[in-house]
Amino acid sequence: MADEWATFGADLHLELRGHGLRDGLMNALREAVRSGRLAAGTRLPSSRSLAVDLGVARNTVADAYAELVAEGWLTARQGSGTRVAPRSVPRPAARRAAPSGGAAAVTPAAGKPAYSLRPGTPDVGSFPRAEWLRAARKALMAAPHEAFGYGDPRGRIELRTVLAEYLARARGVHARPERIVVCSGFVHGLMLMGQVMRDRGVREMAVESYGLDVHWDLLGRQGIRMPALPFDERGTRTEELGSGALGEVGGVLMTPAHQFPTGGALRPDRRAAAVDWARASGGLILEDDYDGEFRYDRQPVGALQGLDPERVVYLGTASKSLAPGLRLAWMVLPEHLVDEVAAAKGVVDWMSGVTDQLTFAEFLASGAYDRHVRAMRLRYRRRRDQLVAAVAGSSPGTRVSGIAAGLHAVLELPEGTEESVIRAAAFQGLALDGINRFRHETVPRTRDALVVGYGTPTDSAWSGALDALCRVLP
Repeated sequence: MADEWATFGADLHLELRGHGLRDGLMNALREAVRSGRLAAGTRLPSSRSLAVDLGVARNTVADAYAELVAEGWLTARQGSGTRVAPRSVPRPAARRAAPSGGAAAVTPAAGKPAYSLRPGTPDVGSFPRAEWLRAARKALMAAPHEAFGYGDPRGRIELRTVLAEYLARARGVHARPERIVVCSGFVHGLMLMGQVMRDRGVREMAVESYGLDVHWDLLGRQGIRMPALPFDERGTRTEELGSGALGEVGGVLMTPAHQFPTGGALRPDRRAAAVDWARASGGLILEDDYDGEFRYDRQPVGALQGLDPERVVYLGTASKSLAPGLRLAWMVLPEHLVDEVAAAKGVVDWMSGVTDQLTFAEFLASGAYDRHVRAMRLRYRRRRDQLVAAVAGSSPGTRVSGIAAGLHAVLELPEGTEESVIRAAAFQGLALDGINRFRHETVPRTRDALVVGYGTPTDSAWSGALDALCRVLP
């Protein structure tokens, strides 16, 4: 009990400035608060513990605290300790963001947008905190001691086992635990695959005409060239993979179950064409199943991997179904790739966080994940229906597509209006993306449209975001 002071409060780095210890301490604290290094509300160490850390008398610290309280820099309340006082900070001048591929510019008046309908994120306000905490408690109580050491770079066997069962049941994936590698998000998995493919001599990898430039940039940094597959009203033309027009392609990155951002599912004949090419050429298909759980007006489209587990690498994630902040994703690999990918992961990131892996394993095994997905499917379907109805009421000529599944819709616009609508939305405090933001640089511009992510807003922000959207539609 005599040493309780040693654990009370936070570590605090200060460089004493000025004449005398008391003045030096006060100057250092003022500067830390003024610069923002100590934010409003930050609890400071007790006078005794800070005195020991600095090697000064306790009265010196107590006197400095008292003076700064009197000056308004700090506050002190019985039972709450000494904290940094709230301060009025001048707001920095807002910057206008340069438009990038149709991305909304931030206006000086708007600052940070009040609403966002950008695609790519779920409603993080609906994260199942209570159920996740329940699963975490149970998982941690049952975890063996060795779980908290350096383990298998493929991930915890508990998670890989339940993932194999879930993916087979829900997505039609041929999965065994020994073929699964857990990674820290889809980008991490794609980085590992790019490294392995580069080491195997792959220098060209086809991508879809529309997609995410962050993925293309990542592969490009591996020295891989990325020609774009042609695209038509029926989707990605996978029959071009074997034509030779794209060069010596050794792989292809695709979103076959729900193409991002156009929203369609790859047609059966084109799914078959992609697999036939991979078998004949020895190439690999990287299947991004980023939101495969969310479908509304159609039967679920099974994973492409089910057609040929030895030629398709399946990549899935909890970022859309739960939250991107979990950094949980997985790859189901052909047998001949498992050791190479595990070795590559061991070099850059030996293992993903054990606590979240064990918690997610329990969350899956208990059925809580299925219940959460079903609940979110209903929530997102209601939002999709509200979006379609609102657009029909405010802009009857606007066609809405890509709505049978996923978390976004495509709103077609008159030719040449995409950027002006996005600018108008920015003035309404609404962040939007146009479809040309996701167009491959080699693909000609053929359409104007908005890619509206109806999963992004919280429930409290949804109606305001929808109203702002309707105000800017032509």
